Amino acid sequence: MAVHGTDPTVVLSPTGESNDEQESDLRSQISSLQSRIKELERENKRLVTLISRCQCSSSKEENVIAAIVTTLSSSDSIGEEKVDNEVVSTTAYEAASDGKGNEEKIFGLKLESRERPDPHVKTMKSCTKRYIALQIMYFGQRYYGFASEATAEPTVEAEIFKALERTRILVGDRKESNYYRCGRTDRGVSSAGQVISLFVRSNLKDNAGNTSTTESKQEIDYVRVLNRVLPRDIRVIGWSPVPTDFNARFSCLSREYKYMFWKGSFDIEKMKEGAKRFVGEHDFRNFCKMDAANVRNYRRHITSFDIFYTNQRSNDDELWEMRIRGSAFLWHQVRCMVAVLFMIGQGFESPDIIDTLLDTNKIQRKPQYNMAPEPPLILRSCQFKDVRFSCSSGANHALVEDLRKEYHNYLLQAAIFHEALDCLCPSEDGSAGFERKKIRHVPLVLRQTEPSYEERLANLKIKVPS
Repeated sequence: MAVHGTDPTVVLSPTGESNDEQESDLRSQISSLQSRIKELERENKRLVTLISRCQCSSSKEENVIAAIVTTLSSSDSIGEEKVDNEVVSTTAYEAASDGKGNEEKIFGLKLESRERPDPHVKTMKSCTKRYIALQIMYFGQRYYGFASEATAEPTVEAEIFKALERTRILVGDRKESNYYRCGRTDRGVSSAGQVISLFVRSNLKDNAGNTSTTESKQEIDYVRVLNRVLPRDIRVIGWSPVPTDFNARFSCLSREYKYMFWKGSFDIEKMKEGAKRFVGEHDFRNFCKMDAANVRNYRRHITSFDIFYTNQRSNDDELWEMRIRGSAFLWHQVRCMVAVLFMIGQGFESPDIIDTLLDTNKIQRKPQYNMAPEPPLILRSCQFKDVRFSCSSGANHALVEDLRKEYHNYLLQAAIFHEALDCLCPSEDGSAGFERKKIRHVPLVLRQTEPSYEERLANLKIKVPS
């Protein structure tokens, strides 16, 4: 800007702008830079204050401090990155990093405000997803039950989530996936039809409310992908799109269990007579492991309870099975019912004992007795309205081949055991068998009892005062 005397002469720049306009632009830029310097000074002061509050003993931490201080001293090298609506120092973050994307702890204080989001998680959360039900088969001999809340590992559920995460099918974490399971089987129990529901990644662009399988050729082959990484004793056998209000637990109409057993000397007819007493709606608190903290209603409806011969024999014995269908079951209910039926089959109890134990006014405390063993129990199926499970032909073929291979392996093992039996030496006295020790049975109504529901509830209130 040139001023001569009192006569201001306006000189235009080569671009056509007046000097006043240029001056205004320069002042605006200077003001912006000054504001930026103040922001950097505040950031510098905050980090130095954080460092000064801590004590450092290791050379690694000293190196981290030096890196941060060096970075802060050169303000013009500090860029800004916005994470979760908070402006953070990018270079300072990198100085506090181990170089592998993992943030260090500065003097034991983790810089939580400087956590850089995982780009993979961000991508997964933004991808297309859909709500589906998965049908699961598993052989429970080596698992501590289905639910991952078990006190020991491994569990079936934990292995399923490992597979979901490894294949990138899981969207977000378990809580965000709206996950539900139909039932939680005990340690050692198997299933041919467990069902879970959750949100998963999808190849389709729009899945809002989409419950059709007509586009399955373009969709992820969930069965095949998951089975490639699951343990051999856990298999996904089908999937189905379901509405978002579907709940694998509460949407289930009925569940069917099977319990396999060798006939031996059991009186099957008396066991069938006792099984009929279970059919209908009853209070089954004397046929379960009572969970007073979480369960208040012990009434359950059994729709059918049948005992069948499977047409399989071994060692002059017959393989039979119990089929129990009901809307829902209590903890250990099936194994308790089977245990009492075994007592009836052995002649230790009358079929009338079923009616006696179902009368909770008469028998308010459950008699103490052992449950039936868990390995022969199978969760056979779970029924839902308008849910049709399916899998691709390739996935189905792989499932059939895997099961046939495992079946043949077990047949070989059985043949080896049979050969071992044939090779045993005869007994010294030449007898073909031995006399089994007689079991001393105490009638159920005369046994010691467990605390009643009311007593358990009272104990809980004492332990956890309100």
